[in-house]
Amino acid sequence: MIGLALGVGQNGPMQSFVSHYGYWGLLVASILSSACIPVPSEIFYGFAGALCTTAITGHARFTIWEVIVVGTIGSLIGAVIAYEAGRSAGRTIVDRWGTWILVSHKDLDAGERWFAKYGAISVLLGRVIPVVRSFISVPAGMAEMRRAPFAILTTIGSAAWVALLAGLGYAAGSNWHHVSHDFHIAQWPIVAVIVVLVAWGVWHRIRSVRAEQAR
Repeated sequence: MIGLALGVGQNGPMQSFVSHYGYWGLLVASILSSACIPVPSEIFYGFAGALCTTAITGHARFTIWEVIVVGTIGSLIGAVIAYEAGRSAGRTIVDRWGTWILVSHKDLDAGERWFAKYGAISVLLGRVIPVVRSFISVPAGMAEMRRAPFAILTTIGSAAWVALLAGLGYAAGSNWHHVSHDFHIAQWPIVAVIVVLVAWGVWHRIRSVRAEQAR
């Protein structure tokens, strides 16, 4: 995963970007992390929290509340971009490339039913799960989940995620680089589970398509 490599180490790209551009850098990084670009929010939010102390640069670059507000706003913007892309292009993509990506309109209809029942909890929890948080907005858009609940739940989940990571970074202070390494290691089991689930889903879809073609 590209995002897992970024920001790791004492002077990783995302850490340098946020440190150099301040709140604007944090805003841009937040937008990217929620718009299907897996930059490591676990790293740059924690690093921003550490920059709220004097341990990294000798003076406090940020305040914890401003980090939470900017991070939440950026996350919401990125999520809305991904949501609208899924909502506007989802069925068009299926019409053109559904056979190749193993997705049919029947699957989209099933997705709509799923989000009608479990959309709220899916979006809320999805915002606090590494990797998943970068992509959860797309299926929500494709399933045409109502915009207002989507935005509200995304804001709540994003605020909780940013506050948690920034708070950990603030508490870690000068030890943040060791904590960021632990975050990096801890992500791999989650990534492994996601890869297994995706592989199982693709295998299941291939079998279903072949069965339909045989009939």
